[in-house]
Amino acid sequence: MPTNISRRDVLKNFALGVSAGSVLRVIPMEAAELAHRMVSEERAQSPAGTYTPKFFTPHSYETLRTLCQTIIPADAETGGAIEAGAPEFIDLLTSENEEYQLTLGGGIAWLDSRCSDRYGKVYLDCSPADQKTELDLIAFRANARKDPTLAPGVKFFAQLRDFTADGFFTSEIGIKYLQYIGNTYLDEFPGCPPLPES
Repeated sequence: MPTNISRRDVLKNFALGVSAGSVLRVIPMEAAELAHRMVSEERAQSPAGTYTPKFFTPHSYETLRTLCQTIIPADAETGGAIEAGAPEFIDLLTSENEEYQLTLGGGIAWLDSRCSDRYGKVYLDCSPADQKTELDLIAFRANARKDPTLAPGVKFFAQLRDFTADGFFTSEIGIKYLQYIGNTYLDEFPGCPPLPES
């Protein structure tokens, strides 16, 4: 890569190219690795080892983290979206793309507004049962056909799921979870094993 092009320029360019769908379907693995590397370098340079959101407000970022962890929670085998750095990955991409800012930033604002109207408190302050009720409504496109007021939430949550999966499966944790070992070279192809006689 020419030295006169900054990593930020590269990030901006590949972020702008993914508006048609999921990052991983459009952005090469090398570009996703760059985003994860930028986050890791920032953490390494921070005295507290933390990442500072580039787009989301502290409240919105905490909501984003909670939603990402709900989408891919940690389990006994591996860490979840938080441990994989998916929220940081999403924030970094969103900071460089106005469309993502509208969909994701606007989606969190929409979710908080809806929860305030229904429960008198923002999403993070709602009970787990009320949070689940709201996410169940926006998790399915069919619900927006029945109730068009859910359409912004459905669009937001669909994009957030894609970004969370992309951030997770392009991270070191996600790659280990997939047990991906890379392309390997074979000296020869022995063919298919013989079928057992029936």
